[in-house]
Amino acid sequence: MRSFLVRISVSTILFLVVLVLKQEPSSSAIILSLKKHHGSSSNSGGNQYSSSRPSAFQGNKSTCSLFLGTWVRDGSYPLYKPADCPAVVEPEFDCQMYGRPDSDYLKYRWQPQNCNLPSFNGAQFLLKMKGKNIMFAGDSLGKNQWESLICLIVSSAPSTRTQMTRGLPLSTFRFLDYGITMSFYKAPFLVDIDAVQGKRVLKLDEISGNANAWHDADLLIFNTGHWWSHTGSMQGWDVIQSGSSYYQDMDRFVAMEKALRTWAYWVETHVDRSRTQVFFLSISPTHDNPSDWVVSSSSGSKNCYGETEPITGAAYPVSSYTDQLRSVIVEVLHGMHNPAFLLDITLLSSLRKDGHPSVYSGLISGSQRSRPDQSADCSHWCLPGLPDTWNQLLYTILFY
Repeated sequence: MRSFLVRISVSTILFLVVLVLKQEPSSSAIILSLKKHHGSSSNSGGNQYSSSRPSAFQGNKSTCSLFLGTWVRDGSYPLYKPADCPAVVEPEFDCQMYGRPDSDYLKYRWQPQNCNLPSFNGAQFLLKMKGKNIMFAGDSLGKNQWESLICLIVSSAPSTRTQMTRGLPLSTFRFLDYGITMSFYKAPFLVDIDAVQGKRVLKLDEISGNANAWHDADLLIFNTGHWWSHTGSMQGWDVIQSGSSYYQDMDRFVAMEKALRTWAYWVETHVDRSRTQVFFLSISPTHDNPSDWVVSSSSGSKNCYGETEPITGAAYPVSSYTDQLRSVIVEVLHGMHNPAFLLDITLLSSLRKDGHPSVYSGLISGSQRSRPDQSADCSHWCLPGLPDTWNQLLYTILFY
């Protein structure tokens, strides 16, 4: 852990225990109260094979724990192929295109406790969201989810006319026959970064520069997290401004919390919640260090390279750093008068050490592929892949 980060007394946390002890913000009654998803998890059955996908929501909604469960093998997966949505999946996420030799990682379905997820129906999504403006705002994990949702829809409703425009910070995909606009707005910290005298100033108290693009959305899905830990050439700012004070650096958790409180205030004061639904994607975990996992790396590698199966068992491994990031989000949402709905994907994603691009990414050169211990991408996710489950959960919460 880098020296500027707050350390806690243990290096690895069993995330299930954390979930039991913490109270989550309750922000939606569409399918379940977030307070309901704290029960103990059981992975009985492990990665048993299932040949059919559930077609509709099944189970007791009052006891359904969408974000607790297990990964089961399912021969009907994946839900689409990148060729089903040409020009949507970018090279950094297209693992099969860039030589990933295995494909079993594509064949796992999330099985929540006490219920089944409905199948994703792109035609239904288009009908229910007709005329709506959908906005993802955040970092490249948000882009990962945005591209996944487009592919899920296009692959199940291939005849609809579409139009795509890529840009910075805004990229847009339109379903022309339904008047639906689905956009991704790059804002890794959510708050503003301005150029001042040649320096990138991260303004923890200002968000309007980004948020002006979010005003007209009917559905907002936010995320942030990974960029707060970057240092050196990867760091996204030169100076941090908080109030009237300027800092070369500060405790990253403190900085993230300040930024999220600025975001929360904007949501409370600028978003008409009778019209606009607001979600926040919890922290997407990385798998850079096998010592963070309850079970040892099956390949003996130093990161996610060579991993081909999910983690199994009844415990959910999340690094202490990831858990602290998630805790910041939970605390800020808990303090909101009308909290955003926490799309709590940290736990279920922590089990998918097999789902990252590793060295099978269009952004990784041939020479880098020969050094997987240094170059593997264990942060983003292959498409098709894990973000499809994030969107199945979003779909379930929206419509069931």
